[in-house]
Amino acid sequence: MNLSDARTAVIQTLGRMKAAYNQPVFDEWVLVKLASEAGAVLAYDGPRAETYQARFKSDIAPLQAEMEARRMAVGDFEFAPGAHGTHFDACIRLGSASYLFCNHTSKSMIEIRQDRLWLEAQKPFVELSAKFRGDPLG
Repeated sequence: MNLSDARTAVIQTLGRMKAAYNQPVFDEWVLVKLASEAGAVLAYDGPRAETYQARFKSDIAPLQAEMEARRMAVGDFEFAPGAHGTHFDACIRLGSASYLFCNHTSKSMIEIRQDRLWLEAQKPFVELSAKFRGDPLG
């Protein structure tokens, strides 16, 4: 999958999740390419466009701890249930070094999951992970 198609798939998925949940599940997302020498932001949408990069490493720390506990394959996803505020709540591995990080800047996954509508809202997220498993971001 190319970057433009990946971005479109993310936007459409988050829209479907919002419709199922009657409010945004995630109000911030970033597509990144992680590499040992340097990473790159491929796309971002959210309320912190001017400031998120300065805190990115600390904001992914709780999720990174969850991710490092297992070896993620392309299409796998992970949640950091107790991540609060600007800490990212969820990720999907999109390609060999590419990831989608999602966040709700005022709720944790614990709070999001308390709403019964979460059961329907998670289906598009799982479908998005399957889409990248079948067609990774190149």
